[in-house]
Amino acid sequence: ALLSSSGTIGMGLTETFVTFQLGLSRMHHLFALLCLVAVVYKITVLLAKRRAYFRSIEAFPGPKGHWLFGHVLEFKQDGTDLEKIVTWGQEYPYAFPLWFGPFVCFLNIHHPDYVKTILTSTEPKDDFAYRFIESWIGEGLLVSKGQKWFRHRRLLTPGFHYDVLKPYVKLMSDSAKTMLDKWESYANSNESFELFEHVSLMTLDSILKCAFSYSSNCQTEGGTNTYIKAVYELSDLINLRFRTFPYHNDLIFYLSPHGYRHRKACKVAHSHTAEVIRKRKEVLKEEKQLDRIQAKRNLDFLDILLFARDEKQQGLSDEDLRAEVDTFMFEGHDTTASGISFILYSLACHPEHQKICREEILEALHGKDTMEWEDLSKIPYTTMCIKESLRLYPPVPGISRNTTKPMTFFDGRTLPAGCHVGTSVYGIHRNAAVWENPDVFDPLRFLPENVSKRSPHAFVPFAAGPRFVHT
Repeated sequence: ALLSSSGTIGMGLTETFVTFQLGLSRMHHLFALLCLVAVVYKITVLLAKRRAYFRSIEAFPGPKGHWLFGHVLEFKQDGTDLEKIVTWGQEYPYAFPLWFGPFVCFLNIHHPDYVKTILTSTEPKDDFAYRFIESWIGEGLLVSKGQKWFRHRRLLTPGFHYDVLKPYVKLMSDSAKTMLDKWESYANSNESFELFEHVSLMTLDSILKCAFSYSSNCQTEGGTNTYIKAVYELSDLINLRFRTFPYHNDLIFYLSPHGYRHRKACKVAHSHTAEVIRKRKEVLKEEKQLDRIQAKRNLDFLDILLFARDEKQQGLSDEDLRAEVDTFMFEGHDTTASGISFILYSLACHPEHQKICREEILEALHGKDTMEWEDLSKIPYTTMCIKESLRLYPPVPGISRNTTKPMTFFDGRTLPAGCHVGTSVYGIHRNAAVWENPDVFDPLRFLPENVSKRSPHAFVPFAAGPRFVHT
């Protein structure tokens, strides 16, 4: 009886196990079917999106691209990519489409009359290009949109008043002197060095002093300061992510070693920013008016942020404060360093213009060793050389927008809502239809009588229009 009972139990267990296995198998099949349906649905959506893009850009012919990679394989990342945009622009006036893979298309515009239409609109910035930086700088003035952008822009405007900016000249001069002292040793030893690294540390030193009254000694301790190292690593990783297409996927980037480094550097940067804000709030907790602070010392950008109030007397939240501080940390040093480096490069390549600039600056200094605010209007030729360098080597070679409504350009062609529009600043500045001998360094292009003959949108190194804050 006992054996019979055991056999019955065993058979029951076997049947249960078999039933479980069959159920599990069905679940696997169901899961596989659901995955297949999801993949088919996603592909269908993407193909529909691709067809919609083709319809939207049919009025804009352009270079032939690969069916899968688009024009990605045309960009070799060997220093010639921007020139390729200029070459295509000669064949396709005003604008042409560029495909990044099979499903992402940008209408690339490279003429002042076209760029005027997009930059004078209130169309939002394109998420595709700017979302990679948001995990670091948050929704600051660079990436925010809509009412939030307008509110922050209004609250931050007092930070750019001449009375606030004037004292910065002395601080910037001090930072420049530190850099030049380092260069003296290279000059004495006849040793070559990477210019951009030094200029970048100098601009970072300047923005820390001017905007946050923070002396980091980064020019002499750049390799040991954890915050400075984090800022540079984040800049490099964001650039890497933009250039590495698999990293455009959030999950792939998150799981990658570079994603781990990015999160680690973000944590360091955010902790430092939060501490800077906390300490300043502690210092200012007894002060209620900016005028009283200004009577004691020069105001900085962080003072303006902490005292900013809208019409409802509401200030910026802690999250918004951190976002704006991190935004100006990034935007305040990186592109500035690029612009200065290329200005020095341009003058080095053209010693005849460098000689005129040196003589003009020495005359403006009149025996002093530091430029002052009033001296900046006394160096018109140097200013023209700076503008010409920014024309040839714009620090931000391209900007992008999304269309939220149909946009008609001056020649009658229309782009529907939902499209990506890329403005090639480099392409506009090198457009032979706009600039005579566009590859030649000629500061006299910026004489007032020559400027008056061109469209104001022919020279846009820092963009223009309603969203003109380093777009």
